[in-house]
Order: sequence, then structure tokens, then C-alpha cells
Amino acid sequence: MTAIADAYQLKDEVVRLRHRLHQEPEIGLTLPRTQEKVLEALDGLPYEITLGQDTTSVTAVLRGTAPVSGSAAPRPLVLLRADMDGLPVQEATGVDYSSRIDGAMHACGHDLHTAMLAGAATLLAERRHQLAGDVILMFQPGEEGFDGAGVMLREGVLDAAGRRPDAAYGLHVQSAVEPHGRFSTKPGVLLSASDGLVVTVHGAGGHGSAPHAGKDPVTVVAEMVTALQVMVTRQFNMFDPVVLSVGILQAGTKRNIIPDSARFEATVRTFSETNREKMMTVVPRLLEGIAGAHGLEVTVSYMPEYPLTVTDRGETENAERIIAGLFGDSRYSRLAHPLSASEDFSRVLAEVPGSFICLSAADPATDYRTAAFNHSPFATFDDNVLADGTALYTTLALTRVAELAAL
Repeated sequence: MTAIADAYQLKDEVVRLRHRLHQEPEIGLTLPRTQEKVLEALDGLPYEITLGQDTTSVTAVLRGTAPVSGSAAPRPLVLLRADMDGLPVQEATGVDYSSRIDGAMHACGHDLHTAMLAGAATLLAERRHQLAGDVILMFQPGEEGFDGAGVMLREGVLDAAGRRPDAAYGLHVQSAVEPHGRFSTKPGVLLSASDGLVVTVHGAGGHGSAPHAGKDPVTVVAEMVTALQVMVTRQFNMFDPVVLSVGILQAGTKRNIIPDSARFEATVRTFSETNREKMMTVVPRLLEGIAGAHGLEVTVSYMPEYPLTVTDRGETENAERIIAGLFGDSRYSRLAHPLSASEDFSRVLAEVPGSFICLSAADPATDYRTAAFNHSPFATFDDNVLADGTALYTTLALTRVAELAAL
């Protein structure tokens, strides 16, 4: 049977695992219940298992048993990655396998990634005799702002099989944006870099009836938030965009009290290293200027986080070809522009040629253009894509190992 036929035979098992993961989401770098479920799925399979020390990661190495004919080169090695963590979101989907953990939800679909890669682990183990090379499975915690990929790289995931991989692939589901079952990616810059901005304006508190007797930080913070948006449109080329979104704005305890301080936090997304470096300079300069103009002090923390996700052209074209061979040309589209999401799989792609592939798990019964997107408490992901993702993970490894072995 083909990988896709076997993936559909395995679908019910993969769905059950996905639902179990969905009911018990865990956040950050410490996911003991999730790690336990992954280890259960790998139990009895011929993998060399390594567990993380500073995170509950699982690295599994499968050694293929097929010979490599007529070559003194190292055996080919392909890495497949799935992130495992949830988000601090209160689920509101109403599905019968909703989260049982208050304030936590798999709102970004990482439960699907984990289940699909676990399914691929079974299919690859069954095809071990076909592998003239090796495969690393990277089950990663802490993608959602905890840099779990960075932790796993420091702990040696790329050297788990004894040498660096020849190719690396990741897969990510979407709950909206694209039609159900559609795969998409692009060569080059695929996802933006993401950095954090934390700003505290230090004023002098007082009575709301006499703002002149204090130093009001609230109006200064309000001016800063607006000025940042204006600055982005005036100092950066619209064809190399910058996205700055303020997600936290805090000040005061009562409406007639001028507080001593006010603060906000923002995420900054850029699509080129040039703009990323420029933002690190111009943002503090702008905010310090505004604070100084009002006679106040400001503390600006600009924190580099995830770098640009840049896919390798050759490996992306290989992925496109493999997707078309499995599912037909109608199931794939090459993105015209990068997406403004960010990923710590970018750290793997900075070290290993590879690609990152989007798969729409939008509910086919709803309009994908208006469906709740990833990170929403209403985001739902259709189980029917699980077999396809399992088959793609499996075939990416099988095909690329075979092609590299033939070189």
C-alpha cells in the first residue's frame, strides 16, 4: 500500500491521539502529559529516543536498514518537526473534545502537528527497510513565545543522529484563510521575524483635577502608540512592510488618579534583516524623544525574538513536487507574499536546508474566509486533514532520503 493509503488506515488512531492532546493542552517548555502521550505513541517502535533536559522535548531517530549502493558519502538524513504546546486561551469552540484545562487551549493546531508526526513515526517504522538513510523526529515544546526550537538546538537535536540533517521540514495547520485541504508555501522569506517591545513611561502621580501639578504618563503613552504607527508608514517602504501591534496597555487604578507610570507591550514583525535592525534603532529614538518633549522618562526594552523564516528554494520545490504527486496540483498553491506570522522553526531552517508547509484545516462546512483564525478561542481544525498531514510527513522523509541516497 502507498503511504497515503496507509495513513488513511491509521487515521482513527491519529484522530484519537489528537483529541487526547486537545483535551489536555500544556503551555510553555514543560509539557509532561504531552510528552507522555508522544512516548506512548512511539512505544515499541525502533526509534532511538532522547528526552530534553531543559524542556520536555522528544527527539526520535529512526535508522533505515536499506543499503546505500555504491557511495562512500554519509547516509542521508532528514528531520521532521512538530510543535506540541498550547496557548493561554479559554476554549469556546464547544467541540466534544474541548480542553479540560481552564485557561489553556490548542488554539493554534499544534495538537494536529503532534498527532500527524506520531502517525508518520508508525508509517516510517513500517518502511524502515526502504530507508537508505535516517530520519529525526523533532517533537518540540515551547513554540508559542518560549523559543523551544532554540532550546532543542542547544541540546543537540540537529546532531541526534550523529551528523547534521540534509533536509528539514515542518508543517503547520490553519483554521482559516485557505480552502480546506489546501497546502501552501513559498521559497525564500516565508514568515516574518518577530520581536518584543516593552515600554514604561515614568511620570509623577497626582489628582485628576490638577494634571498640571503632576506628570501624566497616560497621555504620553497614548501619543507613543499613535506615533509608532505613523512612523512605520513614513520611515519604511510599503513594499518591505513592518507590522507593529500593541497588545497590552496598562495604567492607573482609578479614573480620578493620575498614575506614576504607564506601560505598553507590542509585537514587531519585519520581513527583512535591514528593517529589523532599523526598527531596533528608530523605535527607542522615537519613544525617548516623545517622553523628553513632555519632561518624562521612559524605559524601552526592545527584545529580539524569532528570526525570519527563510525556506530553501530547492527543498521547497522538492516539497511542492511531492505534494503534487500525493494530492494533485489542485491541492497546492505557492504563496505570492510572505505571511506575517512568526516561527521558531526559523532557527532550524537557518542551519539546515528545508521548508515549512501550511495546510488548511478549515472546517469545510464553513466559509474559510470568515472562519476564526489560529489563536482564537473559537478556532476549530478539521480532523479530516490528519491523514493527509501524516502521509506528507512520511513521504517527505521517504522521498528525500531515496533521492539523496541516489546522488
